[in-house]
Amino acid sequence: MKKLILTAVGLVGLSSCNKPVKAPESTVAHEKKAVGSDKDDHGCMTSAGQTWSELKQNCIQVFNEGFRLNPVAPEKDAAVISAFVLWSQDKNKIELFLPDAADHETFILNKTEQDVYQNGQYKYDADKSVLYVDGIEKYKGNVE
Repeated sequence: MKKLILTAVGLVGLSSCNKPVKAPESTVAHEKKAVGSDKDDHGCMTSAGQTWSELKQNCIQVFNEGFRLNPVAPEKDAAVISAFVLWSQDKNKIELFLPDAADHETFILNKTEQDVYQNGQYKYDADKSVLYVDGIEKYKGNVE
């Protein structure tokens, strides 16, 4: 009798292993993106903080390579979002990375006089570490 019960339990156990397991509908319907598949038009990985630099003609992490400028008049209880300046190798141009620029657009400013770079509405005084937008002081770096 024990053999019969053990055989029956064994057959039930084995037969349950042969049933295919159906995946839940939610996992079948939605594919996950692979890590690192978030590249922009230049091939920069945005999830790694990379952005395209016109001066360097390469993907960079501007927070590692650029000089940080903080807002002169930040909004109360709001996150401080910095601008960054990146110098060309010969120091005759700078690339300006603004937090509110559309589509991560950057601006190239040319050296116009000693430690002053300009392009249209933007003027950067490297000696004072101040960025002026339309003649108004908007961003300032920590000069030590």
